[in-house]
Amino acid sequence: MRKPIIAGNWKMNKFIPEGISLVKELKEILKPVKEREIVVCPPFTLLFSLAEELKGSNIILGAQNLFAAEFGAYTGEISPLMLKELGVIYCIIGHSERRRLFGEDNSLINQKSKIALKLGIKPIVCIGETLEEREKELTFSVIKEQITGVLAGLSSSELANIVIAYEPIWAIGTGRTATCEQAEEVHSFIRKEVSNLYGERIALALRIQYGGSVKPENIASLMKEKDIDGALVGGASLSADSFSKIVRY
Repeated sequence: MRKPIIAGNWKMNKFIPEGISLVKELKEILKPVKEREIVVCPPFTLLFSLAEELKGSNIILGAQNLFAAEFGAYTGEISPLMLKELGVIYCIIGHSERRRLFGEDNSLINQKSKIALKLGIKPIVCIGETLEEREKELTFSVIKEQITGVLAGLSSSELANIVIAYEPIWAIGTGRTATCEQAEEVHSFIRKEVSNLYGERIALALRIQYGGSVKPENIASLMKEKDIDGALVGGASLSADSFSKIVRY
């Protein structure tokens, strides 16, 4: 049985007092929740403060990015070892905004995932197609290429510590959401592709999140689908009320 995982991606939002206030609210509201894995991924400036605030709670700390090296002359980047030192457990890798705005490709996402796993951080690896690719009926070929690229060289045991986030790029921050049927179709395809690469047992254990304008109003219907194991939540994770409703769907 795959444990649902709900992760909040705060993106470039919240100053330190706001972030602390938000997790204090979430800790109180979500304290009784045992059957979900709950992750918050704030900006780097908040990681130290939130690591302290979240100690002893059922909310796990995640980061939004890392660099594919432990140390070095990489101005402006952050080492996975630095994240680990702060208590980071999960890291979003290859979000569509990183791909689109900063030119990250499957090869770099693969390198980042490998070093994260090596150093004990669990990657939330993002994949997804653009609106143009969907309209040209290229969704499955794009997803297959991404899966093959981002998982290249990873072992079955490493895959046990990875979460895949399917985020149709045309549904991120647009208010448009893939229908439950559209989301499930791609999630099912991802699981099938992983089965082809690693075998059915590994594929059945893999958790696959949906990301793309997830709200309290649509989470329950999404989570009813067989292959959807959680959500990567953007804007709705910035409010304790909306995020807690999503977690408790």
